[in-house]
Amino acid sequence: MTGPSDYTVGWICALPCEYAAAQSCLDEEHDDVSVDASQNDYNDYTLGRIGNHNVVIAVLPKGGHGTTSATAVARDMLHCFPNIRVGLMVGIGGGVPTKKDIRLGDVVVSLPQDSMSGVFQYDFGKSIQDQEFVYTGVLDQPPAALRGAMAKIEARYCLKGHQIEERLNAILSENPRLRQKYSRPNPTSDLLFKPDLTHDSICNGESGCVNDHMNLVVRQERSQFEAITIHYGTIASGNQLMKNAVIRDKLSQTKNILCFEMEAAGLMNHFPCAVIRGICDYSDSHKNDQWQGYAALTAALYTKDLLSQLSPRQANVEKRMAEIFVERIS
Repeated sequence: MTGPSDYTVGWICALPCEYAAAQSCLDEEHDDVSVDASQNDYNDYTLGRIGNHNVVIAVLPKGGHGTTSATAVARDMLHCFPNIRVGLMVGIGGGVPTKKDIRLGDVVVSLPQDSMSGVFQYDFGKSIQDQEFVYTGVLDQPPAALRGAMAKIEARYCLKGHQIEERLNAILSENPRLRQKYSRPNPTSDLLFKPDLTHDSICNGESGCVNDHMNLVVRQERSQFEAITIHYGTIASGNQLMKNAVIRDKLSQTKNILCFEMEAAGLMNHFPCAVIRGICDYSDSHKNDQWQGYAALTAALYTKDLLSQLSPRQANVEKRMAEIFVERIS
């Protein structure tokens, strides 16, 4: 029987589809344990094991996206599970295909580079013309133990491949109810529109985005070994959904951004973690939900592999995150 102090990995999701994907990756699910929850703790926790690690998974309240909600979930999780030493923020994000060949279903992992911590916090400048960005803070990098595991998993993938697609299909075989939402969509639906073409200008209502080659960026077909590619670098995090390809590309050029999301900036300085995002759209106006389930599951499966490269000894070297949180809000 496990107790609250037996859990050393905290995994936070923003959306129910991400939460289900995370649960499907558990090697073993545990019964609920009695925790000292605060009066205002509305988190739902799923407890289980991945490899040699006991893991707590939590999801933001419905409709509670953004940096503030993520901070509250982390605070309450650490209150209930005081021995958590490794943090993960896992889910979907919008890709930036400007410099790297990032495609739907790929995974982007936050990693320090170019003097950046791995997560770039931004906000739209409300009083600045043309929606220029305001750089709003310096954020912590992922814990050293996780960065070491990233190096190991990158080398392993290089030698042997990642088998994420095969393991994803195995999960869907075991859980037929997941197939409709989490199967890989038809690759023909992975459309990258030219940055200056907005959804309103070229797409016609209920029939969706027009698949006209004149509107699309031409990309080479990937080999079977590259169906899902893992990218490491900087993720941009803010409270507003990015859906403007021109602004997307401008920020990418100046900060080497690979992905946009909406929660990590609320965590990094209080809950230092790896941010892992499956790409479900291109951060432009042509958004739809078709790739969300698949992208959530590819990110979750990468995270499971990452934990397999992290030993309990390495995890226990990290400081208790509850102590970090208290130090930084006091």
